[in-house]
This record gives sequence, structure tokens and C-alpha cells, in this order.
Amino acid sequence: MDQKGYRRGSFQSSTSDEDMLEIAGASLDFSMADDDPPLDRETGGFSSYNGGGMNGTSTMMDFLEEPLPGVGTYEDFNTIDWVREKSRDRDRHREITSRSKESTWALIHSVSDAFSGWLLMLLIGLLAGSLAGLIDISAHWMTDLKEGVCLAGFWFNHEHCCWKSNTTFTDRDKCPEWKSWSELILGHGEGAFAYILNYFMYVIWALLFSLLAVLLVKGFAPYACGSGIPEIKTILSGFIIRGYLGKWTLIIKTITLVLAVSSGLSLGKEGPLVHVACCCGNILCHLFTKYRKNEAKRREVLSAAAAAGVSVAFGAPIGGVLFSLEEVSYYFPLKTLWRSFFAALVAAFTLRSINPFGNSRLVLFYVEFHMPWHLLELVPFILLGIFGGLWGAFFIRSNIAWCRRRKTTKLGKYPVLEVFVVTAITAVLAFPNDYTRMSTSELISELFNDCGILDSSKLCEYVNDFNSTKGDDLPDRAAGPGVYTAMWQLALALIMKVFITIFTFGMKVPSGLFIPSMAVGAIAGRLLGVAVEQLAYYHHDWAIFSGWCSQGADCITPGLYAMVGAAACLGGVTRMTVSLVVIMFELTGGLEYIVPLMAAAMTSKWVADAIGREGIYDAHIRLNGYPFLEAKEEFSHKTLAMDVMRPRRNDPPLTVITQDSMTVEDVETIINETTYSGYPVVVSRESQRLVGFVLRRDLIISIENARKKQDGIVSTSIIYFTDHSPPLPPSSPSMLKLRSILDLSPFTVTDQTPMEIVVDIFRKLGLRQCLVTHNGKLLGIITKKDVLKHIAQLANQDPDSILFN
Repeated sequence: MDQKGYRRGSFQSSTSDEDMLEIAGASLDFSMADDDPPLDRETGGFSSYNGGGMNGTSTMMDFLEEPLPGVGTYEDFNTIDWVREKSRDRDRHREITSRSKESTWALIHSVSDAFSGWLLMLLIGLLAGSLAGLIDISAHWMTDLKEGVCLAGFWFNHEHCCWKSNTTFTDRDKCPEWKSWSELILGHGEGAFAYILNYFMYVIWALLFSLLAVLLVKGFAPYACGSGIPEIKTILSGFIIRGYLGKWTLIIKTITLVLAVSSGLSLGKEGPLVHVACCCGNILCHLFTKYRKNEAKRREVLSAAAAAGVSVAFGAPIGGVLFSLEEVSYYFPLKTLWRSFFAALVAAFTLRSINPFGNSRLVLFYVEFHMPWHLLELVPFILLGIFGGLWGAFFIRSNIAWCRRRKTTKLGKYPVLEVFVVTAITAVLAFPNDYTRMSTSELISELFNDCGILDSSKLCEYVNDFNSTKGDDLPDRAAGPGVYTAMWQLALALIMKVFITIFTFGMKVPSGLFIPSMAVGAIAGRLLGVAVEQLAYYHHDWAIFSGWCSQGADCITPGLYAMVGAAACLGGVTRMTVSLVVIMFELTGGLEYIVPLMAAAMTSKWVADAIGREGIYDAHIRLNGYPFLEAKEEFSHKTLAMDVMRPRRNDPPLTVITQDSMTVEDVETIINETTYSGYPVVVSRESQRLVGFVLRRDLIISIENARKKQDGIVSTSIIYFTDHSPPLPPSSPSMLKLRSILDLSPFTVTDQTPMEIVVDIFRKLGLRQCLVTHNGKLLGIITKKDVLKHIAQLANQDPDSILFN
């Protein structure tokens, strides 16, 4: 193969990023209806990619001095070519470095290019933190709006409205400035009619918020629904979904997220905040050429943006970085780790500056526990882990079954009606119970809370014996009537949350799963914590308590059990481990509770994995048919490349293009009669010796441009991919040289290569396709979708489910 040196100056496509991820249509229609997957060139770094490779010519095409718009770019629902993108970036970097020695201006350009990544991270952190603060403040206000309004200013939520009031501490929620709807309309807040009016207003506001959310999503940005994390994972693995990270998606997701959370539906804002942050990252990439024109570089930015999203969702910058690394990122080099850390830091700092909750904390449910835990408490912690694993596996199976039903029946055609019905049921069931009426974040905050002397919550209505009180630490006490009332209300809330979340997650509104999962675990944990606490109080002389829990001591912290339960259920649903534990301890500020959290997280993962291997996000990726190769799964079958490649036996022969004997008309016929997105180039049909691989999209654009701009190009013109033109009679029409769009080093394997190795190559190099040879002759092709279909077949699943719809 020719290796004449790198070409300079044409390594980037001139099609903007917006065409890749935002614009719904393109100037040319290159749609692929065939189940033949996106075939793109794969390079080993020495190929002629729109300027990245070894070409004898100094221009992109013989008749053009500049790169063609669109060549080297990707169509919607295609996978990017990681190797080509990295090769392009290396060439670009080499060129900037070599030029930096020539002049001061070039040196400044080199420094600004190196600094641009950090500047981009700063902008992403600032924008993500600001949007998160806006969402938090708006959601808090609109949630309270369902119950009443502030007379001092309608824009104040309940808590802020009562800040300047002169009411006593115990009556702090009943200040005169805040009026419930019954007080505002009827003039009094007591009695059956006032209760019914408040109930009615609560349901009406909930329906209004949720209907507005679903109508905005349906009308302006269909991609703004759901949590977004399955799609973010797929995009980070190299798949292109145009519009998913665009401006409209960002605007509508931000507005509808506030509406959905405020409606009281069993969903959270934490997952969608990752989507919001990634939209910020994608849009800000347009400011920097290096990220705008390189899909692989942009995915590094999106990994960092995901970290910033979790950072502002939980107030956990380190947890955000680990979440991006463990859960969503496909390619995460060390440089991305540092930049993710910086973006998460800036985002958390911005949110802290805004102070949306007025408590100088980054989250609503920040708590601090004062008492250490005892070794014997690991038993109930592990029990919570088992519960979390069982709940996670149950939730995933039930939710996927419901979502599949939604996709395959008429139910999916009525998203507005579905949201209306689920919201109505949720609101009607939620209002009578104090623990379901409040926002889920406030519920978690109350469940995590360690009861103090001044707490007025029903959960803290113990029988007080002030003679035994030492400082701030209250001893374990007998439960009073308020605690027992709270227990059965929490039990009812648990049943409701467990079932209603199954139907809520996946509706056509922004819906996160972190908060509902944590709420289920926190309720179960608090119930168990109070039970253990009362057991220790009444039976402190039992052998299990006698050594460490004497009468009058503060032994059991029910809030800690709620926190461990929350971690266990979130781990059971998402299968997160390391990042989950770090997020939870950043939430509580308690390093000493890492061991209970680790025990619960690992137990829940083991139990859930024993029932089903997939986390909720991987299950939704499979349900939607995204081409995602899971790096965590082992391929242990003994099949060979020849068993998977196409064409199979009895199939028509592989469609190929010869290097110097086909006319423009021949190539256009192949393009029109097939829907493949790339074609192998061979020396001749007889020899089948491989020369390279060319993309359908690049062929279409190049031929179209040649017809317009190069004289003499007609249907009978010969297309050649060699360095020198083939000998032809003098009367022949002008020939078209397309060597510059040919990938001269496509990845190849022999027909006897084990599929275990092929799958590994696809995962680790991010390949789109791989050519199969035998004794140097081309036999067939294996694409990413062929690999996914093969894995599905071996797992007794429908292979056609691996088709994006």
C-alpha cells in the first residue's frame, strides 16, 4: 500500500455539528432502510480520510482544491468511526504543533487550542449549574403552588414566604402570609368542605402541570421525554441521534422537567439533569472548531458534561465523575477524567453560589448523623441490600414489560391520555397521605433526618424523658402515637410508590428514576430502623444488644437505615456500586458510614444480578434497539467470523466496486439498487483482492460534485481509486479519480478468527465494520449490527430487536 506522507490542511469536515446532532433533515437524503447496518470505514491511522491519510495528491479530489462539504460526516442513526476520528485529531494536532514554531501567531493559536478544552469545561459547568439552580427553585415554588399561595409575593414558595414571619418555631409552617386555597377562596381552612376544595385544587394543578409538560414535549421536542441516560450512553458509545442534544431539546426539557416534578408524579429530576448538562455540552461545542468537527472529541466533552449533570443533581462532584466513568461513558481517557472533575467542580460551585434551597447546601436532603454504627447493625443493612436487589429486579422486569406493551399496542398512540390518567391516579392517591402529598425530595429529606429536640415531624413524636437527655443526643425512646401513625402512612406510601413508579417511568414527560428509587428504599429503611430502635429500647437486655446498647443510650439512628435503604434500592435498579456509595456519602457528609453503604450496595447488586443481569438503562437500550455493545458482558461462545459474516450461504454475492474498471453509471446503479452504507473496493471481480473500503455517502457527494464542477464527467466516465489512471483510448470521456475518499486500511480478520476476538475488537476500537478475508481474498463483511444480532441469537433473543426504531 502507498504511504506517501500525510496530507495537510483538509483533515476536517466542513459540515457543522448541528448537522450531526441537531438538524432533523439533511441536504441529501441518504436514508438506510435496509437492515444492513451503518458501514463506515475503519482506519488504522494511515488512511486517506478527508485529509487524514496517505494520498498521492495534495487536494481532496482532482477537480477541487477544498474538502467537499459532507464528505467524512455521518448520517442520522449511524455509528461514528472512532479510529478515523482519532486519526483526524492526531493529524490536526500535529499540524498545529509543527506550525507553532513558524510564527508567534501560530504559537498563540497552539496555546489557545490546548486551553480550549478547559474553557469549554468552565462554560459547561457554569451553564449546567445555573440551569440546575433555576430548575430547583422553580420546581420548589410550583410544587407548593398546588397547596396554596404566598400573599407577600406569589413567587415565594411556602418556606421562603414564612422566613420573615413572627410565628413560633412550632407553628413555622402556618404563617399568616401563606394561604391555602381554601383559606383564599372560602376564608377558612378547617372543615370537610375546605379539605375537599384543597384536594380538588391539588389534583387540578397536578393535571395542569403534567398536561402542559406532555403537550410541550409532543409538540416541540419529542426527545425531551424520559430520563435520557440510555440514549446518552448510546450516543457516548458512538451512535448519532440527531436532535437529541439540540437547542430545542434543552429548552423544552428544562421547562417540562420543572412541570413534571411539580405535578407530583413519581419521578425525579436527577436523571434528566444529566441529559440537560449533555445538551449544554453539545451546544457549547459549536464554539470550538476542534470539538465541532470531530465526533470522538465531542464525546469526550459529553462524558464530562454527564459528570457535571450528576454533580448538580446530587451536590456530589466526585460522585458525578465516578458516575460518568462507571455508568455512562464508553471511552474515558485520563484527560477526560481531569476535565470531568473540573466541570463537576465548576457546576457544583455555581449551584452553591445560587443556593436554591436557602440552606447553603447543594441538595435538599443533606443530613449529618452524630452516632457511630455498630457491627451487629450490618445484619439489617444487608437485609436492606437484599430488599433493594429484589425491588430493583422486580421494577426492571415490570417496567420493561409495561414499556414493551406501550410500544407494541395502541397505548403508545395516546401519550397525552396516558399522562393524564397516571397523573390523576397519582394525585388522587397522594393527597390524603402526608408522605405522598409532599415532594419526593422533601420526603427523602424527612426520612433521612435524625430526630432532634425541636423536630415537629410525626416521625419524631417519641415519648420524651428529658431527665436522660445529654446535650444534643437524644436517647432511644418509646415510640409515641405520632410515630405509629407515621409508620402505617409510610407503609401505604411504600406500596403506592412501588407500583405507581412502574407506570410513570417511560411516559412522554421528563422522568428520572433516582429519586423514586431512593424514596422506596428510604421508606423501607426508616420502617426497619424504627423497628430495630424499638426492639433495642424494649429488649436492651437481649444478648445482641447488651454489649453495646444500654438503657438510656442513643444506639440506633433510623435516618441512617433510611439512607442505606435508599442506596440499596438505587443500586438494585441501576446496578451502580462505587459511584453510588460516593454520591451517598457526599450527600450526608459522613465518611464513617461508607461500610454500611458498601455492604448494602454490593448485596443489592448481587441479588439483582442473580435475577436479571441488566440494569434499568441497559434494559431500555435493548428495548429501543440501540446498537450498543456492552463492555461489561463476556462473550464465551466458540463461533468463528465465518459463521457471522455476510453474505451467508445461498445469499447473493457481496456487493463490491472495482478499483479502475467501473463507470459512473455502474456505481450509481449499485448505490440505487442497494441500501448498504459502504462498499469494499477490490482489484477485480475475478481476483477479489481487497484494496480498501468506500462510504456510500462519500461516493454520492463526490459524484454529484464532480458532475457539477468537473468538465467532461458523464455516465460513461470511468471511476478509479488508484494513484495513476488506467490506460484508455484517447476518445474516452474524462475519468474521475476518487482515491482520496478511499479507506486504504480497513480492518480485516480471517474467516477462522474466533468471534470472541472479533467482539473484543469491536468493543475496544469502536469499529463499525470489519472485512473478512481468506488467503488475502475478500470473503465477506461483519458489521456492528451483525455482532449484536449474533449475541442476541446466542442469548435466545429476537435478533431483529437490534434495529433502532
